[in-house]
Amino acid sequence: MSTPRDPQPGRHRELRQRTGPAGLLAVHSRKIAIGVLCAAVLGAVGYGLAGNADPTSVATDLAAARAAESEAASRDYSRLDATPTPSASATPSPSLSASPATTPRAQPPATAKPKPSATRTATTSTPSSCKGFSGNQLTACKLLPSFGFAYSQMSPLVKLWQHESGWNHKAENSGSGAYGIPQALPGSKMAKFGDDWKTNPATQIKWGLDYIKNRYSTPAGAWSHFQDVSWY
Repeated sequence: MSTPRDPQPGRHRELRQRTGPAGLLAVHSRKIAIGVLCAAVLGAVGYGLAGNADPTSVATDLAAARAAESEAASRDYSRLDATPTPSASATPSPSLSASPATTPRAQPPATAKPKPSATRTATTSTPSSCKGFSGNQLTACKLLPSFGFAYSQMSPLVKLWQHESGWNHKAENSGSGAYGIPQALPGSKMAKFGDDWKTNPATQIKWGLDYIKNRYSTPAGAWSHFQDVSWY
């Protein structure tokens, strides 16, 4: 008895190329099963012929067996061909999580640094008429215009207060209590021009010039009165 031919040799060769050893083993196993089936069918046909069976029935059974074999082979090929190829699973890319925005710290308001103030040094230029004086007398000469006196009044003023105190801002009359350059009586009267009347010659001079202006109009008038009565 001859072995049934492969009805689709081209497709089985393609199967061997595509499926490899595992697929090839499956195909051969199917062939063996089909071969066993064919042998059984042929045996039945031979038995039927020996028993004088109907030749038409035997031919029909043989054709059915061959059709079943071809269908089975085609079904195996279709099953192998339809095996899905594993697709590359897309690896989810890590999503970029939005990082919370950093809230800037509130900066304290800039404190403007105070600019160092230019300290002006009170400098009073010495008038040419006062350049011959120094110390407390120079201070008195510079103050004459502020009380309405001409610089020419400096000469009688020097004489007047030289007799009273010697231009000493700490001079004190132990008998009367008169104090300072103009010999104010009492000395506390000079507080009108400053609380430092005991120690500041300028405070004492301002009070003395104001007193002379209100009482004698000018230092020359005060000096004239002093010459008459020895006081002013």
